[in-house]
Amino acid sequence: MLNRRSVLLASLAAGVAMTNRAHARAAQPATPVNFDVPEHACDCHTHIHGDVEKFPFFAGRVYTPEPASPEEMAALHKALHMERVVIVTPSVYGTDNSSTLFGMKARGANARGVAVIDDKTPESALDTMHQDGFRGVRLNLATGGVNDPNVGRPRFTAAVERMKARGWHVQLYTTLAMITAIKDLVETAPVPVVFDHFGGLEAERGLEQPGFSDLVALVKSGKAYVKISGAYRSSKLAPDYQDMVPYAQALIAANPDRIVWGTDWPHPDSSRVEGRKATDIAPLYQIDDGRLLNQLPVWAPDADVRKRILVDNPARLYGF
Repeated sequence: MLNRRSVLLASLAAGVAMTNRAHARAAQPATPVNFDVPEHACDCHTHIHGDVEKFPFFAGRVYTPEPASPEEMAALHKALHMERVVIVTPSVYGTDNSSTLFGMKARGANARGVAVIDDKTPESALDTMHQDGFRGVRLNLATGGVNDPNVGRPRFTAAVERMKARGWHVQLYTTLAMITAIKDLVETAPVPVVFDHFGGLEAERGLEQPGFSDLVALVKSGKAYVKISGAYRSSKLAPDYQDMVPYAQALIAANPDRIVWGTDWPHPDSSRVEGRKATDIAPLYQIDDGRLLNQLPVWAPDADVRKRILVDNPARLYGF
């Protein structure tokens, strides 16, 4: 009897654990925020992975993330004291921005979106997107493995040409090498240019790594914004990513009016793992975003500078 009861209890516990896992895949902050977050603060880089039955993934994706809902995102931002959010369409949806729009509608006027488009996307669709709150397009060169400037340069130029008439920005997830290759185009771009995740730098390579000075120069000149987001993508020193401090401070010092902050929640793992198929579930990284946000006062000790990063710059860039 005891053995049967033990087996039953173990089975029930396993079922509860599986249920909890099914409804709590995306990370939530474990560490309280330790500084005063200014009113109207914005998390400038997030994603929504909706119900796959309603928002199916793109067949050509290179990874498959776990779900991440608007309700989970709302809980995240309540804990972080973030009022505003920018939701970015991830590569797994191709040019289908409906899951992003689903997340934006859940947040109403406090949300903006960054879309993924291609040359088949009509101007009428962009007009509708603008009404819905989209304010930019993203070129994801990194996840797609695009490292050739002969590919990156024309894609960037085409995006700029389409955006200049409507005043949207062009956001790039790429590498420092590509930033160097397109620096001249960024310098003359008639629209704002935004680089994701510290420009794709690798912390262990040092401040003198090729391309970082070009990124700093573009920020200093005001020609580019940088998201000081996704530190775990550049650094291996979890959980505080101490080796990111000099990079964040260098970028902020170059031009605090061209820096925005983001979580990169729900922290998708887009890396190419040997043996993992594109259709296999890639578990979300369990990042403590409270602890991540608490690095901001280390990177930017001045409260006024933090307000510019969290409030003023996003308001200007995304039109809040």
